[in-house]
Amino acid sequence: MTEIHELSDILANQIAAGEVIERPGSVVKELVENALDAQATQIDILVEDAGIKSIRVIDDGAGITNDQVQRAFLRHATSKISSRQDLFRVHSLGFRGEALPSIASVADVVLQTAVMDAKEGTKIHYRGGELLLQTGTNARQGTDILVTDLFYNTPARLKYLKSQATELSQIVDVINRLAMSYTKVAFHLVHNGKELLQTAGNGNLQQVMASVYGLSQAKKMIAVNISDNDFAIAGYVSLPELTRSNRSYISILINGRFVKNYNLSKAIVKGFGSKLMVGRFPIAVLQISMDPLLVDVNVHPQKHEVRLSKEIQLMALIEEMIVKCFTNQNLIPDAYDNYMHDKINDEVIPETDNEQIMAQLQKISGTSIDRVNSKQDPNDDKLALSIDETSHHSQIRDEIKQPNQEQTSINPIMITNVTDLETTRVQEFVTKYRLEDAVQPFTEVSTPVAANEMQLDWIDESTTENTPVQNGFPTLEYIGQMHGTFLFAQAEAGFYIIDQHAAQERIKYEYFREEIGKLGLDSQRLLVPIVLTYPKVDILKIQAHEDELQAVGLRLESFCDDALIVREHPAWFEKGQEESTIREMIDWLLRDGSITTKAFREKTAIMMSCKRSIKANWSLNDYEARGLLTQLAQAANPYNCPHGRPVLVSFTNTDMEKIFKRIQDSHESWVEYDNHPF
Repeated sequence: MTEIHELSDILANQIAAGEVIERPGSVVKELVENALDAQATQIDILVEDAGIKSIRVIDDGAGITNDQVQRAFLRHATSKISSRQDLFRVHSLGFRGEALPSIASVADVVLQTAVMDAKEGTKIHYRGGELLLQTGTNARQGTDILVTDLFYNTPARLKYLKSQATELSQIVDVINRLAMSYTKVAFHLVHNGKELLQTAGNGNLQQVMASVYGLSQAKKMIAVNISDNDFAIAGYVSLPELTRSNRSYISILINGRFVKNYNLSKAIVKGFGSKLMVGRFPIAVLQISMDPLLVDVNVHPQKHEVRLSKEIQLMALIEEMIVKCFTNQNLIPDAYDNYMHDKINDEVIPETDNEQIMAQLQKISGTSIDRVNSKQDPNDDKLALSIDETSHHSQIRDEIKQPNQEQTSINPIMITNVTDLETTRVQEFVTKYRLEDAVQPFTEVSTPVAANEMQLDWIDESTTENTPVQNGFPTLEYIGQMHGTFLFAQAEAGFYIIDQHAAQERIKYEYFREEIGKLGLDSQRLLVPIVLTYPKVDILKIQAHEDELQAVGLRLESFCDDALIVREHPAWFEKGQEESTIREMIDWLLRDGSITTKAFREKTAIMMSCKRSIKANWSLNDYEARGLLTQLAQAANPYNCPHGRPVLVSFTNTDMEKIFKRIQDSHESWVEYDNHPF
């Protein structure tokens, strides 16, 4: 029989490290939390090679006395709790006493510390859990801990670390959450000599969010607060127009601790109601204060998960708070900003000579151009433009308020007798009127088409009756429209209700899917580059997938610490939707961690078809409705929209007879039922 024996302290610590210290980000989290528990007001985090080479955390906290430094590296040694009662009223971030011994067991650790007014501090050195040195040293108040050679003695764990960009993004994410939790502490994060985050420590949460998410994002955040007898909630939530593709931008901070709680995140989303698009999530930072007795943090080794004793009450309070915050808010986006953005970015550089390019750019910007070179080498992304933004904005405002006289001048058509109706100008007007009436939103292509080339497949009523039936799809005879949303039709088999948006969404999806597939990876250079702002943690993730983005034809350049610049894009992007399409691609990449041209083109076709299809409350005349049904019958799959929703539902003749009681149980007759025959 195998003898039962006690594990050595070093082996026990290495086992514990498997739960507590998973990656460099875990080391940073534990060390910074120790600094916060020591009442530090300034914390510097210096990282090299995403923490794999070294992690250094310097704080100005209380420090550790000389006689207790070695004890701090013993397993389950802590100053945070001392009794069973303390375990259920935890006020600190740490309390298990596992962090330092776990880190020291899998790395090389040098710690220097001193307390206030001490004549000298202490320096202690551990490697692989073994004490190598302890000596006195000159040190200021606080603690300076250096961790190197992480996982040097556990190669299996080192093997499964992700790329440096991914590991660094985890570290940045940890510090971002802590900075938003402790706004009165100044955080300074540096990686390989480059500053990634610095906060002032002045207690201003919105200022911290500006450092994390960017100034433009922070300006679109609304302050919220509410309280009851058990909870006090304060923080910020984004306007409905500012969303992300996943819940990772929702930060729930309970008593200063970042926690992951699906139900509380769900309550935040529920508070927005229908203001959010399906599949989109807000940015939110909520600081929740409560009695420690109401929260159990002793659930998970990394303390990300907690149990709440009044969770339903807290969920209702969060939902109520968010509903109230939007009651008196103007949620209409700034129309001028949208107009200016579209006017600049919708223009692209054509393959033409420099004089034409300069004339085009000067027309848009209203300013002089120093140099434009459209025929550069594809690898040379430098495009020197000198544009006075102030005068550009002023010109656009003037164009809005006072349109050009040449553009608004009217040359009326005068009709004094019947013969005037036969003039060329009248006939041109009639033709133009008929075409414009049908062009939006039914045009199959986005580029202008000459009047004599425009094809309107639904003008002739006979086309509906003669359309060949595909895949068993019935030949529908149009009846009418309800509430500008649903179309009614009949066929031999019965009665049909068609969702007009879903129907045209399916038609356009099949069209765009085919058209996008015809284009290769040809690029279109932008006249004015697009600047995309993202949090630093996302910038690092995006840069880690740079090769994948280039494989789908998207090349991003670093613009500054929290921004990327796009100078060209794949030619198959829909004009006017370049930036939204690029953001969709990046959101997909951030959410799924990978992207392929085929998969994204499929998603883009769905997105374009949805945005360009008729919506609810859009009245159609008989010709348009019949044309829509004709095109639907010709679709490869006329039964579902690209999102999977049904395009139409049917009532068979038997169903209709049952609804109106024309079919009764066999023991009844219509004569007996209604006292008169039919």
